[in-house]
Amino acid sequence: MILTPSLPSLARWCAVVSRTASAMRGGDIIVFAGAASVGIVTSVILAPDFRGILGAGLAVLMIAVAAADARRFIIPDELSAAALALGLVYAAMEDTEVWAQALAWSALRGATSALIFLGVRIVYRRLRGRDGIGLGDVKLAGVAGVWLDWSFIPIAIEIAAVAALGAYLIRHFYFRRAIRPTTRMPFGLFLAPAIWISWLLERILLLYPSATSF
Repeated sequence: MILTPSLPSLARWCAVVSRTASAMRGGDIIVFAGAASVGIVTSVILAPDFRGILGAGLAVLMIAVAAADARRFIIPDELSAAALALGLVYAAMEDTEVWAQALAWSALRGATSALIFLGVRIVYRRLRGRDGIGLGDVKLAGVAGVWLDWSFIPIAIEIAAVAALGAYLIRHFYFRRAIRPTTRMPFGLFLAPAIWISWLLERILLLYPSATSF
């Protein structure tokens, strides 16, 4: 059994990606198109079958999420839903003989990751009186869990955290912009690409099992 998104859902997801791209400036569109092209080609090379196509879809969706969060501090639900749906299809295709078990584990990882982020959001709000993690980030954590194995979920979060810290250090020391405790950070800008990068690392390890030293 293979799960496939409905045509109306596909149309709605494509419309959201299109709206995200159309809201960009000319230079941003070039960056978006270039990053999407690299993601698509790399995904198909590392998984030269339908799984590579799904990985390419993940790349495009994560780039669109990053662009939307960077511009509006919003992660569209349609993009997260699309990534979750593709992730479930990917999980079923990874092990077609026991697809139900693969789907169950994928859903469990997604739920666990989302609940952990939700717990951090609740605790932070109680301690600081304001939201530190958006609900969009919680849903994006669920995407990470659906797509990635247990050991790669924290890798994605670490990549995102280090990238975010580096970006804000550059913002502070190079551009001389003040950073305050209330400074907003579009974490989805960093987490979304990190999910695809971690999926890529996972594919590389499957192709080259000896490369486990990292």
